[in-house]
Amino acid sequence: MILGIDIGTSVTKAALIDRDGTSHNHASTNSALITGPNGHVEQDLDDVMDSVARVAREVAHAASEPIEAVALTAQGDGLWLRDAEGAAVRNPLSWMDARASDIVARWGEGGADSVTDRVFRLTGSGVFPGCHAALLAWLAEHEPESFEKAAVAGYCADAVLQRLTGEITVDASDASLPFLDVRTREYVDEALELCGIANWRHLLPAPAPVDATFSLDAAGAELLGLPLGTPVSSGPYDLQACSFGAGAEHAGDGTVIIGTTLACQVFTHDTTNKPEFEPAGMWLCTPDPDLYLRVMPSMVGTAGLDWLLSMFQLTPSDLTRLLDESPAGANGVRALSFLSPAGERAPFVDPLARGQFTGLTIASTRADVVRALCESVVFAARHCLEVLGFDGELSASGGGVRSSAWAQLLADVMGRPIWIPHEAQVGIRGAAQVAWKRLGTPVDTDAWRTQRTRLDPNLDAHAALEAGYREYLADLAAARAQWNRA
Repeated sequence: MILGIDIGTSVTKAALIDRDGTSHNHASTNSALITGPNGHVEQDLDDVMDSVARVAREVAHAASEPIEAVALTAQGDGLWLRDAEGAAVRNPLSWMDARASDIVARWGEGGADSVTDRVFRLTGSGVFPGCHAALLAWLAEHEPESFEKAAVAGYCADAVLQRLTGEITVDASDASLPFLDVRTREYVDEALELCGIANWRHLLPAPAPVDATFSLDAAGAELLGLPLGTPVSSGPYDLQACSFGAGAEHAGDGTVIIGTTLACQVFTHDTTNKPEFEPAGMWLCTPDPDLYLRVMPSMVGTAGLDWLLSMFQLTPSDLTRLLDESPAGANGVRALSFLSPAGERAPFVDPLARGQFTGLTIASTRADVVRALCESVVFAARHCLEVLGFDGELSASGGGVRSSAWAQLLADVMGRPIWIPHEAQVGIRGAAQVAWKRLGTPVDTDAWRTQRTRLDPNLDAHAALEAGYREYLADLAAARAQWNRA
């Protein structure tokens, strides 16, 4: 079995994964988010490492069989600056951080000749405030001394890997956004120059080979309570790992992840940007050099619902009841779910994007407002998938689909069946699947794909929600004009 560890934005999870894809001995613990003025969101690397150690030791202690390897997956984007020994030279900056919003807005000026558009044409990835490009540019402008202390500008997964193995590297899935040519797996120097950070290129580690594994060093073995030399596989990062864990792995397969963020993604052999793409989303390398993942990761998924439920002094356990209490269309209440202080990053980039509720009257109920927000999240997912041109098999995962009513809403809005994995720990499951392949003993992925439930749409509900989706697109177009009014 493999010990899988998923280092999320605020929760670190671990589980043992058997070769048949089942998980055992789950453990989770919170790690801290450090928030500040102007949308600052940071983490503490030592706190993150403590969370990794806690869940790994708890799970490994209960293992009934030897652990073949450790499989890591983690949140992507952000900026995790470290020295040669793996110590943070400053607090890591989260992908949710909004401090570089003004830089991204400035990069977006100039239409087809803007920095944003030119970088997108070079790499296929959009830039947003919490990505490497924007955060590196902000530090270069406001805090260049941090670069002088740093040996590597990486991500969460490779920061943890360095502390466990001593290796400085990065998985190509993490490195893909925003400077990598995913076809050659090499950084595009012109993109770095456009963002004004070419002087710091030496801080970007070369992507690891697709079959790379590493080994726990003495410090890592002590931290996790595992034998020295235990193999470690790092990556792909969490969005892609969730796709594998949910049963999507072939060209044409799509996944919707209704988690803290909302991610819509499709596997493809074609890296051609469609003409209708705005400069948003990302191309990600996968463990297969000829397969790529096109991702549209919206900023807010269940995080927006958690905020709203807390405002009403409700909990996620109330969600199914609330959705049942309000009909499709939420009795006229409509919402836009752009609730991140950093704005939106897919299927468009706008640091000024903000959420809204309309159609409220004194007759509106909490259930109407909650349903309107849930519908808007699912409408956003459909919008992302339509921009991607997706028309294949669709899997769904994340905390949102644990609500049967919200999962059904997704199927109804999409008007197509969705496949929901039996296992909730899809990120850990996907990371373990990749780890076994890297170890040279791949699992039977076709058998793993059978461990899913098919959820069919209610065609009457789909028809009722179709008008709501068209209203959503109209509301979004009007809001975008308002956000960017001179």
